[in-house]
Amino acid sequence: MKSLKKFLFEKHYVSIPLTFTATNHFAITAKVNGVKGRFILDTGASNTCIDMDKQEVFAMKAKSSEIKAAGAGAIDMETQISSGNQIVLGKWKRKRQKIVLFNLVHVNEALSIHDTEPVDGIIGADILKKGKAIIDYDKRRLYLKKK
Repeated sequence: MKSLKKFLFEKHYVSIPLTFTATNHFAITAKVNGVKGRFILDTGASNTCIDMDKQEVFAMKAKSSEIKAAGAGAIDMETQISSGNQIVLGKWKRKRQKIVLFNLVHVNEALSIHDTEPVDGIIGADILKKGKAIIDYDKRRLYLKKK
């Protein structure tokens, strides 16, 4: 029987390492517009997000949004939308990615309580769906399908 890794490589998937945190989240390294950052992998987040304070760091142009964000105990948070971003996870790449910007202070405060490093953002279900994601919890790998 083939291993999952070999099977998925034959199906043109790429493997991206995940780090398990003290808060029972997976952390992942991604590049947005050529800038490396630390992100939480969140299957329950509908959109990929970056902290508003990191807009300039990741060279993002954003427009105000009427949509309010909610999550991790915070509600009705102001958001901005940034379009046309490039995101790279391992050898998987997507151009023209929409990313939501909002204040992630509440997320990073929760992480710091558990002595976990802060994150720049969240990789959400939008990326996971586009990449036909498969998460191997045992091996701590994310698999995304190349186009």
